[in-house]
Amino acid sequence: MKKTQIAAAVLAAATLLIFAGCKNTQKDYILATGGTSGTYYPFGGAIANIWNTKLENMNVTAQATGASAENLRLINKGEAEFATVQNDVMDYAYHGTALFDGEVLENIMTIGTLYPEVVQIAVSKDSGITSVADFRGKRISVGDAGSGVEFNAKQILEGYGLSFDDIKKSNLSFKESAEGIQNGTLDGCFITAGVPNSALQELAFTAGLVLIPVSGDAADFICSKYSYYTQTSIPGGTYKGTDSDTPALAIKATLAVSSKLDEDTVYNMTKVLFENLDVLAQAHAKGKEVSPESAVTGVSVPFHPGAAKYYKEIGLLN
Repeated sequence: MKKTQIAAAVLAAATLLIFAGCKNTQKDYILATGGTSGTYYPFGGAIANIWNTKLENMNVTAQATGASAENLRLINKGEAEFATVQNDVMDYAYHGTALFDGEVLENIMTIGTLYPEVVQIAVSKDSGITSVADFRGKRISVGDAGSGVEFNAKQILEGYGLSFDDIKKSNLSFKESAEGIQNGTLDGCFITAGVPNSALQELAFTAGLVLIPVSGDAADFICSKYSYYTQTSIPGGTYKGTDSDTPALAIKATLAVSSKLDEDTVYNMTKVLFENLDVLAQAHAKGKEVSPESAVTGVSVPFHPGAAKYYKEIGLLN
């Protein structure tokens, strides 16, 4: 009996050690996203779910935040390991420019870009504007002051030889910009967002709009100088009255990661994400726009070695 009790005690102790070992190997991470009413939060949740269900001992929590700039600071401070961010804002953070003037975040790296957020340039139907070059002297909203949209507008104007000094600039939200065009207090606006954008949809149904293209030498110049841009088009029919495709520039929603994470972990997480894009597409419509091929475009901040290993494995990086 005594031997039996001893054996049982040994077995119980061994079992506790096994469970303790399993608990210790669990990886708990934070994926910083955006506001609960936006795209980043549910999309980040879908990514976290893939990692949690497809990788053993993985526990990633999608956390609601103030979006790109805050997310990058969270990673840099070690308060999050992953984040969904705009690739242009990530570039600013890495190089200490624009929104991060003089503030360089050294602990951020790239897993890959996800889906495009298009710089949509809309003008009133009676403005007579057909090109960004026509913006001189016009009343143009460039998004909230200090926002990523404002920097997008500045860079695109630069491509056409213009600056904010050449326009009558307003800093308005997307909704306010659309209302300004509708009531005649604005000639045009810049909106950086997924397509379609609800404010522009409403404007198209009420007062109508014209989409202004960004293409040719201007687009090439902007993409060459600011490597986080990619060339795309807004499909005809996206907004009422726009029947033809409109050439445009896009920044990309991007999956950022802490440079402090080890190579094997990031490799496994990158691999399992891109091998389960069908699951991502079922969970969120934007998942249909994600692919390994597009994930290596619009990248200006270095890939994490684990992500780079995966892309090299499938022939997308040298």
